[in-house]
Amino acid sequence: MLRFRPTPSLLLVILFFSFFLLIDGSAEAYDTHSFKAPGFLLSAAEREFRGVLPWLTKRRSLADGNGDNSSLILAADRTYRTDPLNHLKKYTGGWNISDDHYWASVATTALPFFVIAAVWFVIFAICLFIICIRHCCCEIVPYGYSRTAYALSLIFLIFFTIAAIVGCVVLYTGQGKFHSSTTSTLDFVVYQANVTVENLRNVSDYLAAAKTVDVASALLSTDVQRTIDSTETKINSSAATLSTKTQENSKDIRHGLDSMRLSLIIVAAVMLFLAFLGFLLSIFGLQCLVYSLVILGWILVAGTFILCGVFHLIHNVVADTCVAMDEWVQNPTSHTALDDILPCVDNATAQETLLRTKNVTYQLVNVVNGIISNVSNKNYPPSAGPLYFNQSGPLMPLLCNPFNSDLTDRQCVSGELDLSNSTNVWRNYTCQVSSSGICTTPGRLTPQIYSQMTAAVNVSYGLYHYGPFLINLEDCTFVRNAFSTISSKYCPGLRHYSQWTYIGLVMVSAAVMLSLIFWVIYARERRHRVYAKQLMT
Repeated sequence: MLRFRPTPSLLLVILFFSFFLLIDGSAEAYDTHSFKAPGFLLSAAEREFRGVLPWLTKRRSLADGNGDNSSLILAADRTYRTDPLNHLKKYTGGWNISDDHYWASVATTALPFFVIAAVWFVIFAICLFIICIRHCCCEIVPYGYSRTAYALSLIFLIFFTIAAIVGCVVLYTGQGKFHSSTTSTLDFVVYQANVTVENLRNVSDYLAAAKTVDVASALLSTDVQRTIDSTETKINSSAATLSTKTQENSKDIRHGLDSMRLSLIIVAAVMLFLAFLGFLLSIFGLQCLVYSLVILGWILVAGTFILCGVFHLIHNVVADTCVAMDEWVQNPTSHTALDDILPCVDNATAQETLLRTKNVTYQLVNVVNGIISNVSNKNYPPSAGPLYFNQSGPLMPLLCNPFNSDLTDRQCVSGELDLSNSTNVWRNYTCQVSSSGICTTPGRLTPQIYSQMTAAVNVSYGLYHYGPFLINLEDCTFVRNAFSTISSKYCPGLRHYSQWTYIGLVMVSAAVMLSLIFWVIYARERRHRVYAKQLMT
């Protein structure tokens, strides 16, 4: 069967958070529009091929790949980090979102932020405890007043409040851009999957239609119809699996992206409100409320630093993924960790489907040409029974068969009609008939036979032009093109805005942390100032 290995939903959600979903080299992907399902009475112009992938003259089939390629380690240099799950040895497994050791190694890049959060939480807690003990158990000695300390504390308080506001703006803008980039990347991946599903189903529809083709009582052989049934089952099963997994994963990822965006917006809003409110309470000397706000801010700052670490991890996974995809595009291999994102199709079955479509096309053209040679272009007497319908006039040209009997490509010979324009030419050989179906004007086809031949040509035309699509499945070109587009078009924005978001978180965390300190310092200096004025009066 055409095996599309299911993408783990949780891993893809994390991957999109981190970055993006896919990445890779640089190159513009092919335009993958879908070919419409068969409509047997369409004109030749309407049947003009509109969405099949172009024929590619140079391909590197994965089936011909060497053993070294199949063991390619992706982004090996970039992912060479300390692995805490392996006795702090270096991780050498490359990019692999299914490997716990990879996640553990990339988590070490966020360790500084986690340490800062822990140190801040513990030290500030100790300081608050000491201050409380001092106020509760010790006699407060009168103190003097320093204008310089008062002015500096006010200046720093204003500066860090402004820095917190700027950080919130950067965070809000960055998360919006990041969400937009990840959503666009997800839409692209879903589009590629949906196009593949639609094209697979269209191939199945054409194969099913081929079984019903009846040109003047001439049908495909029983053996051919039996092989069509087998191939149809495989194609439909693969298309259903891919479609189901795509919808499930897409739903999970969108939910995760929306939740992440909401969380970051709440963080930005709360920290902005905290910084502004703390500044106002300090300026107006509401000491009790300031200390209450300091306790709240102490907890929030620790949580925000942890969030900084998480998003820094995400940023690194995004960058790792982009590098991994770029390396895969340059060195395509049939089995890598990227199969968890968008796997190649099973080569043997893709090849079987391609050969089946070629064989059905070859057989259908032979059926049509057999009717032309043995019925339409013969001048039968009335005693010939169903073979006679008073056919007369110039002989009809044969249809060009695009394949030889061994299913290799065949060049048309002079006088043969191409699949794309044959029905327009044959319309000129259609006669008018009486109520009994006998031609009353010169012609080689009755309207009924012409309609049947048109149906056969439409099926042959559709199957023939889905050949490039099936070849792209066979040699993994469609995956390579998808990864190239993600790398060149989506990766730069994902990496840039994921970095922008975590920088905004760092700015907010640091600015609010220092603002908390200067809330306390300014409150102290303000008390000193009030006490000094009271002594003077």
